[in-house]
Amino acid sequence: MAIEKLFVKEGIKESEVEEYLKKKFERAGYSHTEIQRTPLGTRIIVYVNRPGLVIGRGGRRINEITEEIKNKFNFDNPLLDVKEVLEPLLDSNIVARRIAASIEKGTHYKKVANYYLEKIMEAGAVGVHIEIAGKIGGVERSREQKFGRGFVAHSGNYAEQLVDVGYTQALIKAGIIGIKVKIMKSMPKEVTIIGV
Repeated sequence: MAIEKLFVKEGIKESEVEEYLKKKFERAGYSHTEIQRTPLGTRIIVYVNRPGLVIGRGGRRINEITEEIKNKFNFDNPLLDVKEVLEPLLDSNIVARRIAASIEKGTHYKKVANYYLEKIMEAGAVGVHIEIAGKIGGVERSREQKFGRGFVAHSGNYAEQLVDVGYTQALIKAGIIGIKVKIMKSMPKEVTIIGV
């Protein structure tokens, strides 16, 4: 039973680190975090759109955050590594956050969703699916609106391996709006499209 508890404890710790870094690097276009255990310590790879905001002048900011992570989450010898997301429009977490920011500023949700559908497809995606749910469009009751272009696998092996899924929330006067973005970057090798 002890090993199961250890795995659960580590999983909770990793999700807390992810949430902490998400808040810390929101302005830098935060995407996601990978945590790897190595013989030298714990390697934390942070994927962001603008790495300069994370690193800081002369690496000062990254050193401060590494120290904060070490003290707050009790990691022994954490190594913080920052990687740039080269194509932010093909990263579902970054797109979801941008949609949320636009909705929070007051832009109509349909206009925002259709704009990002176009931009993501132009960036080279095979398909995109956006779901926006909550008190949208000035209605009293919550509802869900779905937008889509191209082909996106929703279940099975292709959905797990080829589809990038991102979630976030937008806070407006009416309440919380949930945003889910699915981006399929490439077609399965077994599938060929005829007559396009």
